[in-house]
Amino acid sequence: MGQLSFEDDCVIRELDSRYYGFLDLSNSKNAEIRNLVQQTITNLQNYIANGQVHESKNSSDNKNAIQKFEPETQAEHMENTSSQNNDETKPFDKDANEKVSIINEKPQDEHYVNALCKLGHLHLLLGEYTEALSAYQKYLRFRENNYWTNHAFIYGIGVAYFKLRCFKWAIKSFQELLYLSPNFTCANEVHLRLGLMLKHCGEFHIAQKHLQLALLYTYPSTFSELQVKFQIAHLYEVQNKHKAAKDGYEFLLNEKNISLELKADVYRQLGWMYHCVECLGEKKEREANALNFLQKSIEADPKSGQSLYLLGRCYAGINKVHDAFLAYRNSVEKSEGNADTWCSIGVLYQQQNQPTDALQAYICAVQLDKDHKAAWTNLGILYESCGQLRDAYACYLNATKQISFQSSLIRKKQAIRMKKDTIGLSKGLSQRITFLEGQLSQAPLPSITSKRRQLCSIEEAWNLPISLEMNSRQQQTAQMLPRQVTKQSPVQGPPPPYPHSQLSQSPIPSKRIKEDGTGQQEVTHNNGQTSAPNLINISESLNQRNFNAMPESNKNSEQSVVDTFDDISNDIYKQNETIKLERLSHDALSNNEDSRHDYIGTDNADLLTTFKIQMDSKQLMAAVKLLPIDEPPVHCTILQVNAPPPSPPDCPPQKLTRDQLLPPTPSVHLENKKNAFSPQLQEFCLKHPIAVVRGLAGALKLDLGLFSTKTLVEANPDHSVEVRTQVHQSPDENWDTSQGKRVWACISHRSHTTIAKYAQYQASSFQDSLKDESDKGFPGSQAMSDSDSKDSVSNSNIVLKRKKHKINSKMLRFGTNVDLSDEKKWKPQLTELQKLPAFARVISAANMLSHVGHVILGMNTVQLYMKVPGSRTPGHQENNNFCSININIGPGDCEWFAVPDAYWGGVHNLCEKNNISYLHGSWWPVLEDLYKENIPVYRFIQKPGDLVWVNAGCVHWVQSIGWCNNIAWNVGPLTARQYSLAIERYEWNKVQAFKSIVPMVHLSWNLARNIKVSDTKLFELIKMCLLQTLKNVLHIQEYVKSKGVEIRFNGRGKNEASHYCGQCEVEVFNVLFIKEQEKRHVVHCLSCALKLSPSLQGIVCLEEYRLSELQRVYDSFTLHRTQGLAYTQ
Repeated sequence: MGQLSFEDDCVIRELDSRYYGFLDLSNSKNAEIRNLVQQTITNLQNYIANGQVHESKNSSDNKNAIQKFEPETQAEHMENTSSQNNDETKPFDKDANEKVSIINEKPQDEHYVNALCKLGHLHLLLGEYTEALSAYQKYLRFRENNYWTNHAFIYGIGVAYFKLRCFKWAIKSFQELLYLSPNFTCANEVHLRLGLMLKHCGEFHIAQKHLQLALLYTYPSTFSELQVKFQIAHLYEVQNKHKAAKDGYEFLLNEKNISLELKADVYRQLGWMYHCVECLGEKKEREANALNFLQKSIEADPKSGQSLYLLGRCYAGINKVHDAFLAYRNSVEKSEGNADTWCSIGVLYQQQNQPTDALQAYICAVQLDKDHKAAWTNLGILYESCGQLRDAYACYLNATKQISFQSSLIRKKQAIRMKKDTIGLSKGLSQRITFLEGQLSQAPLPSITSKRRQLCSIEEAWNLPISLEMNSRQQQTAQMLPRQVTKQSPVQGPPPPYPHSQLSQSPIPSKRIKEDGTGQQEVTHNNGQTSAPNLINISESLNQRNFNAMPESNKNSEQSVVDTFDDISNDIYKQNETIKLERLSHDALSNNEDSRHDYIGTDNADLLTTFKIQMDSKQLMAAVKLLPIDEPPVHCTILQVNAPPPSPPDCPPQKLTRDQLLPPTPSVHLENKKNAFSPQLQEFCLKHPIAVVRGLAGALKLDLGLFSTKTLVEANPDHSVEVRTQVHQSPDENWDTSQGKRVWACISHRSHTTIAKYAQYQASSFQDSLKDESDKGFPGSQAMSDSDSKDSVSNSNIVLKRKKHKINSKMLRFGTNVDLSDEKKWKPQLTELQKLPAFARVISAANMLSHVGHVILGMNTVQLYMKVPGSRTPGHQENNNFCSININIGPGDCEWFAVPDAYWGGVHNLCEKNNISYLHGSWWPVLEDLYKENIPVYRFIQKPGDLVWVNAGCVHWVQSIGWCNNIAWNVGPLTARQYSLAIERYEWNKVQAFKSIVPMVHLSWNLARNIKVSDTKLFELIKMCLLQTLKNVLHIQEYVKSKGVEIRFNGRGKNEASHYCGQCEVEVFNVLFIKEQEKRHVVHCLSCALKLSPSLQGIVCLEEYRLSELQRVYDSFTLHRTQGLAYTQ
C-alpha cells in the first residue's frame, strides 16, 4: 500500500463535496489529482479489506480506511426502485444497510467513521454516485445522533441522491442543509437544484423562491445568472403566465453576453409559445413569429434536433407538408432516437392517407419509447380506421397501461394543477376500449376467406428492426416529398377519439418544451398543441451538447435526464473545469464556517453546550464574546441546544383494531351557562385531539342570526369574499374522473366576489335544489372555469368533455376567508362572541395569540365561511399547530374528519406518496389509505350551534352537508404542549421554506413580559427560546460591528407587525437589515443581507429593542412559584 506525501495528504484533506462541479477530474489537466484520488480510494478499500486498523500521524490514507462496499448497496436499490416511482426507501433507515456486515462488526473508531465520509466525498468527485451514497450511508449509521453538524456530508449525500434521481431524499437533505447553514459555501448550488426539482414536482411557488435566492449569492457557481433567469422565465411558462414568460425571454435576448446555446433555447421557447398561445396575437401573425424564432434558434444551434422537430410541427400546422417532412427528417438526423418525432411523422402520413407509412413511423416511436401513450393511441386509431379492431384494441390497452416513474410522477403532478382539462380524454380512450370489447366479443373468428388486412398486424410490425426501420423511413420520407407537395390536400386530424398523452393536462401545452426537450403527442396540427412527455428533463437541452464532456459515470438516456440538472452551465463550467485546487480553497471555501470541518470531522457541540437557561444575561454576553466573529453567526434555532433538524415523527407503533381506527368522537352536551363556564369543559377539550361541544349556542343564548347570510348582506354587502370553485363529491370520496380512481389531490380554483353576490348564489342554489330534488339543480354551473374554451383536444372531444362534466362533475362555489376583524363594521357580531367562556374567546389573557401584539388575520381575528352543500376545507393542521374554535351558524350541517396529532407524520408520508406537498398542497385523504397505514380517523357531524374544538396539531378536513355559515378563529392555551408544538412547527416550516404567520420569537418575548409561568416545562421552553434568540442577537451585533457597520436604534411602533425577511420569509427579530429594492425598503435577515452585500456596505442595520431592555426581560423571566394549579398539558 503506497504512502502519501505530505503535499498529497494536504490535498486529500482539503477535498470534499464542496468541490463538486468545480473540480472536473475527468479533464486531462486534472489527471494528477484524479490519480491521487483513485490511489487513495484503492488504498482505503484494500486497507479495510485486510482488516487492519492503523492510526498513523504521518499517513492520512491509513486514517481514511473503509470497508469495500457490497455490490448490492442501498444506493443501487434506490436507483432501481426510483424508476418505478417507488421512492419510499428511507435514507436513514438502519435496516437499509444490513448487508454491510463488516461495518457492524467494526468498533466506532473516530478516524474510521469520519473516513467513511471522506470516501463518500472522493467517490462523489469522481462521479461515482452509487459508491458515494453507499459510503455516506455507512457514515450516517454511526452519526445518526449528530450528522447535522457535518454540513459537507449533508451536501454530498444530497448531491448523490440528486444524481441517482432520488429527488424526495435530495430535497430533504438540501432543505436540512439550508436550515442548518444558510451561508453554506455551495448554498447557491443547493437553491438551484432545489428550484429545478421542485419545478419538476409541480411546486412552482417554492421553486421560484429558490431560483430567486440562487441569484443573490456572490459565491463561485457552476451556472450563470442568465441561465437561472431563463429557468425563472420557463417557470412562468409552465404556469401559463405567458406574458411574464415572454418578458423574461425577451429580456435575456437583449443581454449582450448571452451564449449561443442559451440564445437558441430562448428562441425555441418563444417560437413554441407563439405557436401555441392564442393570447399572443392573431394566428397568422403568431405563426409567422413562431417560424421566425424557431429558425433563429436553429441558426444559433444548428445541431438542435428539438428545434427542428418543433419547426416541423409549425409547418404542419400551416399545411406546409413538404417543409414539415424536411424538418422532421433533419431532426431525426440530429437526434436519432426521438420517439416524438416519429410519432409526428406518423400523424403526417396518416393525414396524407398513407396508412402503411404511418404504421411504420408509429412503430418506430413505440419501439424507441414503449410508454409513448400518444403513439400507441394514434396507432390504435389507425388500425381502427382500417377495420383491424383486434390490433386497435391491443394498442389502446398499451396506451392505458401504467407508465414509468418519471411520466407517472408528472402525470399526477399535472393532474393536481390541470385536472379539469383531462376529463373526457382518458375516458374517451376507455370508452373506445369498452366499445371494441363489445365488438370483438360478437365478431366471428378470422378465417381463410376473411377480407385481406390493409395493414400488417401489430406483432408483425413490431418485429421490424428499429435501426433498419429508421434508415428506411428517412429514405422513404425523402422520396415521398415531391408526391406529397403536389397533392396540396388540407391537413386533417385523425378520427376521434384523439386523447392527449398521459402528461397532457394543460390547456396550453407549451410548457413541455423545456421540461423534456421533445414533443410527445400530436393532437392536431391545426391547433398546434402538444403535451409534456417528461417534466424530469427540465433543463436537458441546456447542456446536452456538452454532455459528453461532463464527468459522468453513467451516460445512458435515463441518466442524462438528471445529469443536465446539475451541469446547467456551459460557459461557467468550461471556465472552471481546470480550476486550481488552491484557488478554490482560498477564494471560495476558506471564508465559510464549514471550512472548519476537516476530513476527520469536527463539530461545535462542546461549544454549544456552554449555553444553558440557568445563565443570566451577563454570563450570556460574556459567553457570546468568546464566539468567533470572523464568520457570520450560525443558524439560530429556538428548540433545544444541539437538537437535530425537525422532521415529521413516526406514527405510534401500536397496531390498532378496526374499531380503534374508527374511534368515537369526544363530545359533551351543555345544558346551561354554568356548564359552559365550568373548568371541567376546558379540561375536557384539552384532553382530546378534537372535541364537539353541543348545544353551546342555546346554553349561552348566542344570537347566531347575527352571522346569517341575511344579516351579513344588510350589514356590509360589498365586503370581499374569497371563492373556491370545487367539484361536488360525497364527503368520504375524492375521485379523479379522468383516471377513474380515488386520489388525494383536492382541486379548487380561486376567485373573489362580494357578500351580496355570494348570498345571491347561495340562495339560488337552494331554490334550484327545491325545484328538482333528485338533480339538485346543478348549482354553480355558471361559475365554471373558462378552461373549457382552451381544451387541448379535437372539437368532438370538447363536446364529449362538456357532456361528461354535466353528468359527473357538478361544480360548486365555496365562500371562504371572510374577514370579520374590523370592529367598526362587525361590532354586533364581535360583541356577541364575548359571551363565550374565556378559553374559547378570540381575545383572552390566557390565549397566547392575544399576546402577539398585532393582528394575524384568521388567527386572532374571526373569519367566516359561507357554504353550499359539498364545500370542502381540505386537510391541514392549523398555522403553527395552534388550537382552533369553529362554530356552525347553520341552518345546515357539516361533516368533520380528524386525525390525532401523533399521526401527522403518517399523513405527511401519504401526501408524499401521492406526490402532494403536505404544507403547500391541497389534499383530501382517502380513508382506506389511512386505515391501511394504521392511522385512526374521527368522523362526526357538526350541527347548528355546535362548537368544534380542534386541539393543537390535530389534522382535520371538513365538508358541508347543507347550506350553512361557519365562524372560526385560533386560540393558544398557556400549556407546555401547545407551546412545544408551535415552536416545533415554526422550525419545521423553516426547513420547508414555508412562512410561519405566527412570529414565535416575537410572541415568546411578549409572553415573557406579560405573564408569570408556574408550569416548569412551559417555563423551560420559553426560557430556551429567549436564550437562543438573545444569544443570536448579541452575536449578530458583534459580527456587524466587526464589519464597521453602525447599528441604529429604530424602536417599534404601537401594534407594529413583526418583520419577516423579504427574500427567505423567516422571522427577523430585533436586528433588521434594510436595503432599498424597487423603491421599497425591504427587511432582510443577516444571511440574505450577506448575499446582497458580503461586506454589508449599502445596507442599513436597525435595532428594535435596546439590549438593556432585552436583558431585563430575560433576567426577569423566572419560574413563578405558586400553590395553585397551573395549566399543564
